[in-house]
Amino acid sequence: MAQTTETPARTPAGPARTPRVHRAWFVAAVTFVTIIGAAAFASLPGLLIEPLNTEFDWSRGTIGFAVSVNLALYGLTAPFAAALMDRFGIRRVVAVALTVISVGSVLTVWMTAAWQLVLYWGVLVGLGSGSMALAFAATVTNRWFVARRGLVTGILTAAGASGQLVFLPLLSWLVEHHGWRPAAVTVSLAALAVVPFVWLLLRDHPADVGLAPYGGEYAEKPAPVPGAARRAVTVLFKAARTGPFWLLAGTFAICGASTNGLVKTHFVPAAHDHGMPVTAAAGLLAVIGVFDVVGTIASGWFTDRFEARRLLAVYYALRGISLLFLPMLLAPSVHPPMLFFIVFYGLDWVATVPPTIALCREHYGEDSAIVFGWVLASHQVGAAVVAFAGGVARDVFGTYDVVWYASGALCAAAALMALVIRRPRTGAVSLAGA
Repeated sequence: MAQTTETPARTPAGPARTPRVHRAWFVAAVTFVTIIGAAAFASLPGLLIEPLNTEFDWSRGTIGFAVSVNLALYGLTAPFAAALMDRFGIRRVVAVALTVISVGSVLTVWMTAAWQLVLYWGVLVGLGSGSMALAFAATVTNRWFVARRGLVTGILTAAGASGQLVFLPLLSWLVEHHGWRPAAVTVSLAALAVVPFVWLLLRDHPADVGLAPYGGEYAEKPAPVPGAARRAVTVLFKAARTGPFWLLAGTFAICGASTNGLVKTHFVPAAHDHGMPVTAAAGLLAVIGVFDVVGTIASGWFTDRFEARRLLAVYYALRGISLLFLPMLLAPSVHPPMLFFIVFYGLDWVATVPPTIALCREHYGEDSAIVFGWVLASHQVGAAVVAFAGGVARDVFGTYDVVWYASGALCAAAALMALVIRRPRTGAVSLAGA
């Protein structure tokens, strides 16, 4: 006990006097690398559709179903990820999640049946990646930073797009020149390589190493909060009784359907249908990731200055219009109108996140983070439905055109739904205690 009473007395002043870089920045760096590695897992499914269809003669609907299971489990695990980290610690949860992802990815090398793809890539990789969802970045930021919290959140959010940029060209080159198995092994090794860094450098709380959070005062590590998972379910049931929740969940489901479920999963095979090389199509998808970072930062700036629901309406309307034009832009080679679509669509990719978070905060107060976790789950469920439906539509119609048009119409519906959301008449209240 003597050590715990002595540590708080010397740590608050320590970081201010020492020239060393605060430990929080090393934790943030490990988190950034981990999220970049996680982006590899999200990058690969769209590259597997053609080679798996060719080698095993599995329909695109079957392959899309495995991807949909992955996306759905990612979303449904996310609301409980914070509870897992609170109960077992960030380091343990992330290390186990990375190991599960590595095992799931490498097992696909020996699969011979479609159910194995669903189990390995859908279930194992889905559960593992879901345990490292946005809750990971949010938990690290909240515990280790007081100052620069917004900056760190933006950087860690951008890590996913950066990872997509790093891995997509490499994985597409491997798939085209060496087959899909080396690409799956690369993803497995990338996940496994991060585990030692997580275990050695990541700590659950600044108090574990006798430090104050960056820019804050020393505080003892709080005991795990019992019933965190129960609270997540309780908040869901309370929020489900309110209209704004369903409007936010509906719009975000369409967001997931028109991004992760549609473009990230089916853009590469759709472009390949028109004669474009896989590496070129994957390169375009990577460029979307670059402008995704710019669009997210700009959207956050706009959200501070304009009404969030109107921003959402504009974002969804513009996305819908761009998707309606896409079938006319697909061609064997990259041309200026396609590049314009890539830049435009990239700026809009996750621009919907800041205003959606702002509306959750506006309506649900201190429970907004949990509500957003469930809204994010709807995002992934929407992505899962379209990942499967898009493959089935390609099998039935022989083209993806109907999918692009249907998604454009869904985005128009999302724009109207966003405008229906109204400001709460009274201040936001806690749902858990309602």
